[in-house]
This record gives sequence, C-alpha cells and structure tokens, in this order.
Amino acid sequence: MACVDFKELQEKLSTQFRPWQRSFQFWARAADIYAGYKVFQVRVSFEKDVEKAELMWERHHEHAADKLYSMCYDMGGFFLKVAQVVGKPDLAPAAWVRKLVTLCDQAPKTPSNVVRPLLEKELGKSIEEMFENFEWDPIGSASIAQVHRARLKGDKKDVVVKVQHPGVQDLMMTDLRNLQAFALCLQKTDLKFDLFSVCKEMEKQIGYEFDFTREALAMDRIRNFLSENNKKMLVKVPRVIRDVVTRRVLVMEYIDGIPILNLKDEIMKRGINPDGKIAVASKQNILKSLSLAYGQMILKSGFFHADPHPGNILICKGSQVALLDYGQVKELPNSLRFGYANLILAIADNDHIRASEGLRELGINTLSLCDNEKEELFKLAQVMFDTKLPPGVKMLQPYAEDATLKKVAVQAFPEELFSVLRTVHLLRGLSVGLGLNYSCAEEWRPIAEEALYHSGRLKDENLKSRNLRRRRFLRRSSGWRK
Repeated sequence: MACVDFKELQEKLSTQFRPWQRSFQFWARAADIYAGYKVFQVRVSFEKDVEKAELMWERHHEHAADKLYSMCYDMGGFFLKVAQVVGKPDLAPAAWVRKLVTLCDQAPKTPSNVVRPLLEKELGKSIEEMFENFEWDPIGSASIAQVHRARLKGDKKDVVVKVQHPGVQDLMMTDLRNLQAFALCLQKTDLKFDLFSVCKEMEKQIGYEFDFTREALAMDRIRNFLSENNKKMLVKVPRVIRDVVTRRVLVMEYIDGIPILNLKDEIMKRGINPDGKIAVASKQNILKSLSLAYGQMILKSGFFHADPHPGNILICKGSQVALLDYGQVKELPNSLRFGYANLILAIADNDHIRASEGLRELGINTLSLCDNEKEELFKLAQVMFDTKLPPGVKMLQPYAEDATLKKVAVQAFPEELFSVLRTVHLLRGLSVGLGLNYSCAEEWRPIAEEALYHSGRLKDENLKSRNLRRRRFLRRSSGWRK
C-alpha cells in the first residue's frame, strides 16, 4: 500500500513540477539561440568582405537551425506550431526552412498502447467492433493530434481517424505563456511590433483546437460555402463521418494525394522538368485555386481555414488541391472584413493615402520613425497583408537596418486580425516555395469589391470604374509571374 502511495506522490510531484521544468527548458534554449545571434551580429560586423560575411551568416544560420529544430522537436506541443509559422521561405533563412519544414507532419507519435484505450473510451466500442482494419502506424503526426488510416465496418472506402495526443493541452498552454513573455522582451528590444497581442490571439485560437466537434462543424460549413459559391470545387474539403466524432476523436473521408512538399520530387519522378512550362502551369493552377478559395472565405464569408501550412495541403489527381485540418478557423466580424476588403483595394491600386487610412480603420496603431511616413506605411500594409514580395526580394528580413519595422513601429495590432496576417504569410511562403511571386491583393480585388458593394460602402459608379481599371491592368500584365 505504501508503495502505491509513493508512486502516486511521485506522479503528483512530477505533474506539478512539469510546467516549471518545461519553462526552464524553453528559456535556457531560447536564450542560447537569441544570445548566439546577438554575439554573432557584433562579430560579423568586423568582416568587410561581403561574400565572406554572407558565408559566415549561412554557417551561423545552419548552427542555429539545428538548435531550433532540436528545441521544437524535443519539446513538441506549441513549438511545433512555431516551427510551422517561422519556417517559411520568405521569412526564415534557407537553413531554417530546410530543417523546420520537416516538422509539419512529423511530430513525435503517440504509441498504439496509448491510442487504443483512448479511442475505445471516446467511441464506446472496441477497435475490432468499429473498424474492418486499422493502421496503427500513423500517416501523420502534428502538435495536437495524429492521424491513422482505417476502414469502418461495412464500408468500402477508407477513412482517416484523427486522435488527440493525451495531455497536450496543458503543455501547449504553458508554452504559450512562455512565448508571450518572450514576445514582450522582443518587442521592447529588437522588433517594433505588437507581438504580445498576436500571442494572445494564438492562445484563444489554439484553445478551440482541442474540441474536434467544433472542427467537424467548421469543415461542414466551409465545404458547403465553397460548394455553393463555385461551379467547380476550388479545393477539396474532407467529408466528416458524423456518427464518429467526439471532442478528442474525429473520423473523416480519406483523400488520396501527395503532400505539396513532395510536389517537386513527384514532378521529376514523372520525367517532367520542374522549371518547364508544364510544371509551372501546374503550380500556377494549384496556387490560383488555393488563393481564390481563401479570398472567398476571408472576404465573402468571413469564416475561413486559418492554417494553410504545407503539411495541411495535398495535391490530388489533375492538380486539384485538398485542404486538411480545420482545427484553426476564424470568423471575422463584418467591421474587420470590410476594413480588410478596403485595404486590399488600396494595395491593389497602389494608393498610399488610402492604405494608411485603411490600417487605422483596422485598429493598427503605428508610430512613424521616418520622414516618408506614407510610403513606409504602404510598405507595411504590403508586407503584412499581401503575398507579393518587392522586386529583387526573396526573403523578408525584419531585423535588417532598412526594414519597414525599423521605420514604422506597430504599437497596437488587433488580436482578431492575426489569423488573416498568418494566413497571408503562409500563402506567401507557399508561393515562394513554388517559385511564384503573385499578389493576393490583385487576385482578390473583385471579391473585395463585391463585399464592399453589397455592404453599401462601394457605389455602383465606383465599382464600374474599378473593374475598368482592372481590365486595363490585366491587358498589361500576365498576373501570375514566375
């Protein structure tokens, strides 16, 4: 009996001290990476040879990437999502992207001896009673859940079973609190951006992800919306198997396709030049379908899938796109939806005055640290809310001396807009990864016009003139540039 009590005491102590251990682990590793960069910035400043300095930076990025990868993989939880956000070709150094991109669906797996009892408890039946067959080796594992391929009794088609990792919610909330504190440190020292509000919105959004019944409703709603608004479905959304959904288990149809990360390898395997006309046309169609679907969701509906990282995108037969994982969805209030539509038109029209007014309308408060305020505010609007990179730029560098955030400080950023910001940045990372540079503002212009027209904020004569300018613009530009 004493032995049992001792074990229980050990478990209680372990549970109580785990957040403290995890916090210490995060701060020790994050401080090591951050301090490494600060020291290196001083050291590389003494190197006058530009090529040598670039090589030094590459080596340091590789060294830091190993440390960041180890931290995200070892700690799991929320840091897997951090890896998804940070590891984008337009934002992070190439060494970071190569490392972090592999974490999209390769998170640590929950073993079958833990998955089985959880499934049987949630579904109220044994695995043998419920399924014809069940593949215990998961086909993918992410920060909150992992997915298994299976077949229900009496069915002829395979399904995907999404199972939540046990205990992951407490871990992620601890991670978020640590990240909020780290964000406060960063915005007071290096990055003049309201990161704390962004972290608060992430905390709220991620809290929703632990209820799979909510995710099932979101999938149905988005699937129905896209189906009703398009003759041909822009992106595939998996059908939910309604009778087998609980807070921690979600069963949906299996969609056959290749992860978008493997697209280049698949193209080469088929003997097609990945930079040739056929491959480029295919990539353009993929990006255009995905972009149009997001434009409709954000601007027309206001309810959208807010997690388009590469691990959630499959390419199916005929270059059709499938969009997976609806744990992170967002519903924008009409005031923000119309405000964003107005900003989209300002960016597409290259209207600096209207763009600065649009940022204020959205509640983005800025402090100018330069003379050419309107120009820098327009660049800020582009960097935050458009997918197109400026000419000659392959990667955003928020710490560079000429970076917009060094010239315009973002003092307040509405929490509810973070999902739009993150979605646009993920789409930009995807387009850069595909070797394409396009403007979602130009692509979404007609959808933004329609939203403002139906709200009464855009008059008929203005709508006509905008469409006329758009037709002239399209005659001068191909629209989708490599």
